[in-house]
Amino acid sequence: MPNYVSIDEAAEVLAKCQRVLVIGCSGGGKTTLSRRIAASFAMEFQSLDRDVRWLPGWTERAKDEQRTIIQDLATRDRWVMDGSGASTFDIRLPRTDLVLWVRVPRRMALFGLAKRVLRHFGTVRPDMAEGCPEPLPNREFLSYIWNFETKYAPLFVRNIDRYGPGVPLAILPSHTAMDRLVALAGQAR
Repeated sequence: MPNYVSIDEAAEVLAKCQRVLVIGCSGGGKTTLSRRIAASFAMEFQSLDRDVRWLPGWTERAKDEQRTIIQDLATRDRWVMDGSGASTFDIRLPRTDLVLWVRVPRRMALFGLAKRVLRHFGTVRPDMAEGCPEPLPNREFLSYIWNFETKYAPLFVRNIDRYGPGVPLAILPSHTAMDRLVALAGQAR
């Protein structure tokens, strides 16, 4: 079973830790939270979408190359890594001090996606690889968000339990919870 901790406990860990993994469904606010933590706690911001997965023209980098890049990123001293990819938890979790799971309801994730598309459609958003302009979401991507809790969340739990059972894991079910975590961690510093 994963090492679930409260938001208060997670804030204590965050105030002192070196490496934070932020996971969750697309549109939930992972990147915004990751950037806030990186800026507030002087950590390197790493984005799996920008730094690892995508090449220009929405071409996906080869899996073995992705793993090599992630291995390099994970060996660095202080980072916040934004990205869910459960297939690389075996690399990332052993180096992680704290996992933050942005686990908002699907309607919030869909709303977040809609806001992102409205803001960045046709342009490359700051946290995406060059040459990957924000598209309209297709049926497959919407299905991923819609079915995240039933199809992907159990895989996250299994892999967290397998590769990082002792790593503190906080569930963040809302933007209010995210704000509270960052505020409490700032006070604990």
